[in-house]
Amino acid sequence: MIRLRFPFNRPCLTQTSQLTLSHLLGKRFMDIPIHKELLITTHHQYLSMGHLTPDAVHPSPLQQFKTWFEHVSDGLVQEPEAMSLATVSASGIPSVRTVLLKELDSKGFVFFTNYESRKAKELAECPVAALSFYWKEVKKQVRVVGKVEKVCQQESDDYFKTRPLGSKIGAWASEQSRVAEEGSIARRVEEVKQKFGVDENDVTTDVPRPEFWGGFRVIPQEVEFWQGQPSRLHDRVRYTLKTPSSPDEEPTWVIERLYP
Repeated sequence: MIRLRFPFNRPCLTQTSQLTLSHLLGKRFMDIPIHKELLITTHHQYLSMGHLTPDAVHPSPLQQFKTWFEHVSDGLVQEPEAMSLATVSASGIPSVRTVLLKELDSKGFVFFTNYESRKAKELAECPVAALSFYWKEVKKQVRVVGKVEKVCQQESDDYFKTRPLGSKIGAWASEQSRVAEEGSIARRVEEVKQKFGVDENDVTTDVPRPEFWGGFRVIPQEVEFWQGQPSRLHDRVRYTLKTPSSPDEEPTWVIERLYP
């Protein structure tokens, strides 16, 4: 049996809206018994072709990411654009979910979402985020930490136009992150179709972007590239943005190897 220290008066974890750091970091503790439900003892060995070193990467982490992404997009990895997005609330409670990378530009990583969703509200409260890409098939990971900004309306409009009709309807119908009563999603979809006169048999039918839906850009300040190696002695190369000491200097990236 394993025993765990836990604060008195612990909150109901279903009431996440009321969960704060004061609940999680209480100073009074009690012992509660913990029983193992799963015990995972497998140890997969990683073996990559060659090694990842600071001398072997591009001076820009965005260009290095582009190189890796183009490689894994050539049928090696299914849905390589899937990435974990971690945000934090104003009270310091973290949350993470999987979203899709939709653009990589000269400033950073762009994804799109409902601006009234939990992630968007947390980004408004605390405009920083972390991303993580894991490409199991090629034994590689990329980790990103940075500031977050909304993309301009034109960028959101341009991307929204590329979405399938059903996804456009879904953007209007979904009150993302809110509790949904049974049948309410289908009902809202039909309401959106009526609102915009949608004829799914008419290829010219279109739906505009809702104002509450658009993009965010994660502007990296730290990027790590990870490549699996045997015995957990993985290759890790980290880029850290160095703030210029004067207005005349350009920001530069410091590239270092990390212990696995």
